[in-house]
Amino acid sequence: MALREIVTVPHEVLRRKARPVTDFGENLQTLIDDMVETMRQAPGVGLAAPQVGVAERVIVVEYYEHEEDEENEDEQTPAPKRLYTLVNPEITRASKEMEVGAEGCLSIPGVMGDVERHLAITVKAQNRRGQPVTLRLKDWTARIFQHEIDHLNGVLFTDRASKVWKPEGAVEDNV
Repeated sequence: MALREIVTVPHEVLRRKARPVTDFGENLQTLIDDMVETMRQAPGVGLAAPQVGVAERVIVVEYYEHEEDEENEDEQTPAPKRLYTLVNPEITRASKEMEVGAEGCLSIPGVMGDVERHLAITVKAQNRRGQPVTLRLKDWTARIFQHEIDHLNGVLFTDRASKVWKPEGAVEDNV
C-alpha cells in the first residue's frame, strides 16, 4: 500500500466522467488499497478515484456506524468504523425528501458549502472482486455516498452548493 497524491481543483481529472471498471485484477486491488490508506491519512470519510488522478469509477468510504460513536468517551475502546470499497457505483433510487448540510472536500481544501442532498438512496455497485452489491443508505451515510459518486461524474460539491465559505482558521492553498 502507498499514499497517493490527492489532486485539487482545477485539476482536469476532477471534471471528467470516470470510465467504468472492467478489469478486477491486481491494478484495481492496489488502487483500492492505496485509496483507503490515502483517505485515512488525509483524514477523510470518503475518496473517489479521480481525486487521486485515476479516471475510473471507484470509491472508498469509511465512517462511524452511528454519529454518536464518533464521540465515544471510552478511550480504551475505539468506536467501530465501517469501510466500503465500491466499483462502478450508481444511485438507482433517491428519496424525494432532501436536506441541506455542510460539506467539504479533500480536493477543494479550505472551503465548505451548504449542499442539498437526498435523505435516502439506494446504490448498486460491485465489490472489489466484481460481485454485485446493493446498499440502502440514509442520512449522513447517504450524503457521503452522493458526494463521492458525484466525483465519478465530474461534479464537485461547489457545483451544488447554495452557499460556499472558508471556515475560520482555514489555511488557503495556492491552487
